[in-house]
Amino acid sequence: MKPPRLLEIKALITIALPLIFAYLADVMMIITAKMVVGRLGAIDLAAAGISTDLSYQMCIILMGFFSVVGVLVSEARGALNRERIVPELIRGMILAGLLGLVVTVIVLNLGHVLKALGQQPQVIALAGPYYTGFAFAMLPIVWFGVLRSFAAAMMKTGFVLAVTVVTVILNYFLMQGLVHGSFGFAKLGIAGAGIAWAVSMWFKFLCLAVYTFFLIRQRRLPLHPGTIGGPRAYGPLVKLGLPVAGIVAMESGLFATTSLLSGILGTVELAAYQMVMGWIAIPFVISLGISEGAMVRVAYFVGARDPAAARQAGNLGMLVGVGVPLLLVVIPVFAPGLISHIFLDPSDPNFAQIGGLVASLLLIAAVFQVFDGLQAIASHALRGLKDAVVPLIIAGIGYWLIGLGSGYLFGFHFGWGAIGLWGGVAIGLAFTGTLLAWRFELLAKRQLPE
Repeated sequence: MKPPRLLEIKALITIALPLIFAYLADVMMIITAKMVVGRLGAIDLAAAGISTDLSYQMCIILMGFFSVVGVLVSEARGALNRERIVPELIRGMILAGLLGLVVTVIVLNLGHVLKALGQQPQVIALAGPYYTGFAFAMLPIVWFGVLRSFAAAMMKTGFVLAVTVVTVILNYFLMQGLVHGSFGFAKLGIAGAGIAWAVSMWFKFLCLAVYTFFLIRQRRLPLHPGTIGGPRAYGPLVKLGLPVAGIVAMESGLFATTSLLSGILGTVELAAYQMVMGWIAIPFVISLGISEGAMVRVAYFVGARDPAAARQAGNLGMLVGVGVPLLLVVIPVFAPGLISHIFLDPSDPNFAQIGGLVASLLLIAAVFQVFDGLQAIASHALRGLKDAVVPLIIAGIGYWLIGLGSGYLFGFHFGWGAIGLWGGVAIGLAFTGTLLAWRFELLAKRQLPE
């Protein structure tokens, strides 16, 4: 029997709220790290920034893959199959360890990638000492993502927030010390930033690992010999995880390509893009936290064989997830100048031109952020139903064919510039979000008894 709506919303918020603040803390950690490195100089910031962005993109795709651990664990909880819970987690950790090591090797050789991307030799030379240390943050970042999905499935996300906030403070302390020689540390420059990231991420992962160990013992979740299984046991994880990783890669690629196209339009357009994306990150991480909650709640009721409750959990997640960005529309619509003043000095000679473009783009972003939230939550709710292949196709059509295709047409062929580019991406997100929400409702209704 499905729970009352208010009770379901409470359960959703219990999972989502700590995750939202944890994601915001992660964003703050990246910003503060760039601030510390930026004091070394513009080239150092560029070298660390591009190395971080490229490396993190790989981790984000892998964390999308392993988010399905939360689906499998939550489904097992709903089915009251306690014997499945720990093996699902362990299989996720083993596979994450293997793929995390692959990413580590790639990052250790990031110089070849930067050279292929046409980066300046000075940037590549400075990036080397940074990514050599940063590479050893890859494995704990991916493992932490697996444990975070497990915590969400167990409805125990409070500790995720606590350890993330502590890590933000630790990372700033280590960055300041190792980069600039503060607090009695040796001054290592840009190399110290990579080391600080690695130490902070290992701290963050190990804390959550210890918490997870005690949570498993507290819940007395069993792990019997042979329950982890052989290669075939990884089938459900890989079958669901691969298309999910594809969706995440397509979305990341969409925004990376939009950034590159903005740069082709001009430096003013690129600066405006970066400033608007700085704002968009806030409603997006809110939607991301809600989407994680909706995903595990849908999966829980699928396991409990309660399709009505699963349908309600997904729809309420989308309702809450769209409602919050709608409230935040007030800022880009009524106070666009606030965003410009946060990111750019008013004395900058290009302030008026960039500020005017930002104000126009924020009006599009007001629509953009609502549908971006809808597509994120609908996609996660469908993961809870173990439906990811068709959403991957929808995302490919919506993000790239419609979104980027129309954006390129409007921005370059019709000469509408950044406004046309962003308008096209907004159309693509609206298409994707609407179609994914419709598909969830269609599949959820099919599972209802006649």
